[in-house]
Amino acid sequence: MSPRTSAVEARRTRERIVERSIALASVDGLEGLTIGRLAADLGMSKAGVLGHFGTKEALQLATLEGAAAAFSRLVWEPAAHQEPGLTRLRAVCDAWIAYLDTERDIFPGGCFFTTASVEFDARSGHVRDAVARLLRVWRRRLAAEVRTAAAAGELPPDTDPEQIAYELIGCYLALNQEIQLFADPAASVRTRRAVDRLLGHPGQGQSASP
Repeated sequence: MSPRTSAVEARRTRERIVERSIALASVDGLEGLTIGRLAADLGMSKAGVLGHFGTKEALQLATLEGAAAAFSRLVWEPAAHQEPGLTRLRAVCDAWIAYLDTERDIFPGGCFFTTASVEFDARSGHVRDAVARLLRVWRRRLAAEVRTAAAAGELPPDTDPEQIAYELIGCYLALNQEIQLFADPAASVRTRRAVDRLLGHPGQGQSASP
C-alpha cells in the first residue's frame, strides 16, 4: 500500500469514527463517548480508534467540529445562495426547523449543540470553550443577517440584532425540547408562528417608523 493510499484510508477511517461519534453524542452526550463503544460499533480495535485521536478530549473536540460542519451543511448552506438579509434569514429558519424535526440519520438524539451546551455549561476546559465558541459564531451569523435586513428597510431601523438573534435561538431551543421530550406534532408550526412574530409574516412590509 502506497503512503498516499494509507493517508486516504486513515482519513476515511477517522471520518467514520467522527460520524459515529456525532450520532452517539447526540443521544448520550460527549461524555458518553467511549472508545469501547465506538470500536464495537465500527468493528475496530480500541487501539485503532484511539490511535486516530490520542485522548478522549481530542475525540470530543473532533466530534464537535464534525457536528458543526454537518449543521452548517444542513442549515446554512441551503440558504447561503439567498439574498442577504430577511430572505436568507427566513431560509435559514426553515432549514433549522427541518434539521430539528426530520434529521435523524446524523443526529438521532436531536440538536447536538443543545445537548452539548447543557452538558458542559457548568464545566471548564477545552471542550466547554469549543462549545461556547461554536455557539457564539452562530449567534453572530444570525445577528449579521438581522443587521443587514434592518439596513435594507426589511425590519424597523431600531431593531436590535443581538436581541433578535437571542430570541430566535430561544425559539429553537424550545423546538428541540418539544420534539425530543414531548413529541409534540405541532412544535414546528408553533415555532414558525414565533418566528413570524419576530420577523414579520412573509410578504408583510417591515419598514415601520421608529
